[in-house]
Amino acid sequence: MLRSVFLLFTMLFVSEGFLFAQKGTGKLYRIDRYESIYLPLGKISFADTLIEYKVGSPPPIQKYRDSVQCLHEPNYKNYQTPNFLSLGCGGSLTVEFTDNGFMNLPGDDLYLFEVGPSKEPAKVEISQNGIDWIYAGKIAGGKSSLDLTKEGIDDETVFYFLRITDLKDLCKSKSAGADIDAIGAINSVIKLTINADVLFDVAKYELKENAKQGLDSLWKTIQKVNKATILVEGHTDSEGDEASNMTLSENRCISVKDRLIEIFGENPLYEFEIKPYGESKPRVPNDTEDNKQRNRRVEITVLPPKDYYESLSRD
Repeated sequence: MLRSVFLLFTMLFVSEGFLFAQKGTGKLYRIDRYESIYLPLGKISFADTLIEYKVGSPPPIQKYRDSVQCLHEPNYKNYQTPNFLSLGCGGSLTVEFTDNGFMNLPGDDLYLFEVGPSKEPAKVEISQNGIDWIYAGKIAGGKSSLDLTKEGIDDETVFYFLRITDLKDLCKSKSAGADIDAIGAINSVIKLTINADVLFDVAKYELKENAKQGLDSLWKTIQKVNKATILVEGHTDSEGDEASNMTLSENRCISVKDRLIEIFGENPLYEFEIKPYGESKPRVPNDTEDNKQRNRRVEITVLPPKDYYESLSRD
C-alpha cells in the first residue's frame, strides 16, 4: 500500500496519554483504578484511522456507535459517557495505524482498551497491507494485552492494520459486544524504506549531496519520538560477489548512521545500531532491473529505547 511520499523517499510508516507524564516520549495510561500500562513511544502508538465498522446483531444502542471513539488515546470516563465504541454481538472493527506500525518484539506487543462493566471477549487479527490477515490472539476483555510471539508471528514484519471481532459471549446489554476505547501498540515503531539509488552512486557508499539534504529532512519524522533506538539496515541486489555486497551494505549503513548523528548531535536519548544484510534479504527476486532496484535499499527503523527492554528482562 502506498504511503506518504517524502522528497525522494518512499516512507513506510511504522512507532502522550492523559495521565502520568514520563521523561521522554513514553507514557503511562490508566487501565483501571489501580493499574496502568506503559507505551514506550507514547501518543503516536495508537490506531489513527477507521477502515470499517460492522455493527453486530443485536446492535448496541445508538449513542454507543460513534466509530471514531475507538481511535487515538484512551479517554474512557464511565459507562454512561459514550466515549467508546461498542461492536454489537458478533460485530467487527478494522483500524489503521498511519504514523506508526507495530512489530513482534520482546514482551507484550498490543494493548486493547476494552472498557465498560462487562468483560467481553473478542478475536484479534492483524495485517501488513489490509488485505492479508493473520490471527493474533483472543482478548478476554478488560485488561487486554497481546504477545504476538505466542501466535508464532515473525519478528521482522511491520503491521499497520488491526481487526477486532466480538465473540458473542455477552449480547444483552445496552452496549452489546466488546466496548473499545482505544487500540495501542506497545511495541510501536516507525519504519522508513529508502531506495539506495537515491542515496548512493552505483557500488559507492559515500552519500550524494542531495541525499544528505533528504536525510536532514527526516528529522521532522523521527523527532516525534525523543527517546529511541534507531536501527539502520542495508541491503543490496545480487550483482557482484556476496562478500563485496556485505561490505558495501555495511559501509552504506555507516554513512547513513553518521549523517543522522550529525543531524541529531551526540544526543544520549538516541542510540544507533547498524545491521548490514548484503544480498541475503531481497524483497523480490533479482531477475529484472526494476526488481534489483527495489532490493537496493536502506531501512531506518525507530524502535522503543533499549532501557525499556532491559526493564522487561529485569522483571
